Amino acid sequence: MATIDKSKFAFVKRDDFASETIDAPAYSYWKSVMRQFMKKKSTILMLGILIAIVVISFVYPIFSDFDYNDVSKVNDFSARYIKPNAEHWFGTDSNGKSLFDGVWFGARNSILISIIATVINMVIGVLVGGIWGVSKSVDRIMLEVYNVLSNIPSLLIIIVLTYSIGAGFWNLIFAMTVTSWIGIAYSIRVQILRYRDLEYNLASQTLGTPTIKIVTKNILPQLISVIVTVTSQMLPSFISYEAFLSFFGLGLPVTVPSLGRLISDYSQNVTTNAYLFWIPLTTLILVSLSLFIVGQNLADASDPRTHR
Repeated sequence: MATIDKSKFAFVKRDDFASETIDAPAYSYWKSVMRQFMKKKSTILMLGILIAIVVISFVYPIFSDFDYNDVSKVNDFSARYIKPNAEHWFGTDSNGKSLFDGVWFGARNSILISIIATVINMVIGVLVGGIWGVSKSVDRIMLEVYNVLSNIPSLLIIIVLTYSIGAGFWNLIFAMTVTSWIGIAYSIRVQILRYRDLEYNLASQTLGTPTIKIVTKNILPQLISVIVTVTSQMLPSFISYEAFLSFFGLGLPVTVPSLGRLISDYSQNVTTNAYLFWIPLTTLILVSLSLFIVGQNLADASDPRTHR
C-alpha cells in the first residue's frame, strides 16, 4: 500500500461564515443600463449628433446678437444670397440674414417646445395613469374619457386650439398638452393592471401598505422601460408637430424663428438657392432621428431582461 506524503498537503481551517458569502458580483441597475446603452454604435453616433446640436442651439444664441426680424440689409445686394462659405457657414437669405444664426435660434425654440410639452405630458400621464390603474371608480370614469378623446386625432385638436387661442410659445405648448397625456395615462394603467395583483403586491395590501406606496415603490420602478419608450416617441413627435404647424403659419408667431418656420419661409428656394431650404430641413431630420434612436436604445437598455 502506497504511503501518503503529508508534506504535500495543508489543512484548511473551517470557516463557518463562508456559506454566507455571496460570490456573484454586485448588480447595479443603472450601471447595467448604461453599459447596455453604450454597446450599440448607433447610440454613440446619434448621441454625439444630438449633444452637438443641443449644445450649439442653447449656447450659441447667448453670444449672438442675431435678430430674426432684422431686415436692415435688404437693400445691401452684396449681403444677399451668399452661398455657404468660410465666413457665412450656412449662407444668407434674400434679406441678408445669416442662415447659421437662424437655424440655431430656430432649433432652440423647437427643442424647447418639444422638451417642455413632453415633460408636462409625462408627469400628468404617469400620475393619472397610476391612480387610474389602482382605483376601480376612477377606472370607470377615465375609460369613458379615453374612449371619447382617443377617437379624435391629436393633431386636429392642436390645430383647432392654436386657431382658437392664437399663436404663441406657451399657447402652442398648452395645445400640445391638453389631451396628449391621455394616451400615456392609458398605457401606464394597462401596465399597472399587469403588476397590481401579483403575490408581493397582494401581500403588501394585506399588511396594510398604502396604495400610493405600492404604486410608487412596487409598480412604477417596473415601468421604467415603458416610460422611457413613450418619452422617446413623444420628443420627436412634438418637434414634428411644431414644424408642421409653423410650416402652415400656425403655432408660433411669425416673428419667432423655429425650424418649421425657416422651412416654410424658404420653401420657395427648393430649386434656386436650395441651401436655404435643405439646411433647416436636414437639421430638423437630424434632431428628430437622433432623439428617436437614442430614446429607443435607452428604452431597450432600461429593460432588465436585456442585461447580462
